[in-house]
Amino acid sequence: QGYPLTLSCSVCCKSSWNQLQDLCRLAKLSCPALGISKRNLYDFEVEYLCDYKKIREQEYYLVKWRGYPDSESTWEPRQNLKCVRILKQFHKDLEKELLRRHHRLKPPRHLDPSLANYLVQKAKQRRALQRWEQELNAKRSHLGRITVENEVDLDGPPRAFVYINEYRVGEGITLNQVAVGCECQDCLWAPAGGCCPGASLHKFAYNDQGQVRLRAGLPIYECNSRCRCGYDCPNRVVQKGIRYDLCIFRTDDGRGWGVRTLEKIRKNSFVMEYVGEIITSEEAERRGQIYDRQGATYLFDLDYVEDVYTVDAAYYGNISHFVNHSCDPNLQVYNVFIDNLDERLPRIAFFATRTIRAGEELTFDYNMQVDPVDMESTRMDSNFGLAGLPGSPKKRVRIECKCGTESCRKYLF
Repeated sequence: QGYPLTLSCSVCCKSSWNQLQDLCRLAKLSCPALGISKRNLYDFEVEYLCDYKKIREQEYYLVKWRGYPDSESTWEPRQNLKCVRILKQFHKDLEKELLRRHHRLKPPRHLDPSLANYLVQKAKQRRALQRWEQELNAKRSHLGRITVENEVDLDGPPRAFVYINEYRVGEGITLNQVAVGCECQDCLWAPAGGCCPGASLHKFAYNDQGQVRLRAGLPIYECNSRCRCGYDCPNRVVQKGIRYDLCIFRTDDGRGWGVRTLEKIRKNSFVMEYVGEIITSEEAERRGQIYDRQGATYLFDLDYVEDVYTVDAAYYGNISHFVNHSCDPNLQVYNVFIDNLDERLPRIAFFATRTIRAGEELTFDYNMQVDPVDMESTRMDSNFGLAGLPGSPKKRVRIECKCGTESCRKYLF
């Protein structure tokens, strides 16, 4: 007769550590595994501040406690609060809104209900953006961190956007993996058979600092998964992903979200790929008409040799989804081939056209035209146009450009 089998397993909990602690406090239960004991059972954490008033010379704040409903919010004197960062942010938001409303900067003794409501909405927005920032960094596979900032309005995270790190292949499309790789001992200084670029009758793209040295219009062929060279090979740049810390921020001139670099970027350095869903030109035509009515597009034609496929970064994309247009951009487009050598399906990489200072916004030309350097490159027109719409300028919906540069063409398309 057999013995009963005992199985041990663990199940991933959808609640966060903090949420579980809050549940214990609400239920007045101690839990050693969560660090909740009788000693700290009644410790409360400020989620955000809802209101402010001054009685005589005593300052009071209406506190929303983390893990408790709004009905449990309480007025507390300032000396009871240890949340220095939240207090500073509350007063920063208050002063900024008073200034916008043309009020005196000194806080009134009682806040107008509309002002208090704005501060609550701002606090909720900031928490939503913090959660989104955490989600983005949890999903990214690249070295560079992502921060999120909105000091302009009350817009929160985009509702319909999924962060991905590489192309998502649409229905009916196949990416064929490369069958061979190079045999080089040193791909830069001793390339065997010209390494991967030479095998495709092209030049080596990078110098020893990883900066692109090809003129825009020429393709980049990097070493692939079948090559004998290692991760540190100088011909592996784009495939290593974003290496700079970048910030998604809300622009203050009506251009929506934008991206700025938090680090200095040297000229000709790789910055990011344009990543999204690969779709056919027929599907791009259908989606393009929808996006046109919405006044926005995220369609990037992959027309290196022929216009067969398009990248759509509207729903699936990476941080490039938020990069704005400029008629005088600091990013340049290159077509890159790594594990897939189908010339109809290049990877789209952005390289810095000049040194970009920390804090500067990243931009590229949505209607970029690449100067031909040989017969092949005349077919490479990486054009961020309204894919699928009639090509005639008379028929195209004209979208006003807001880049503000001296060389602005006034219209995106």
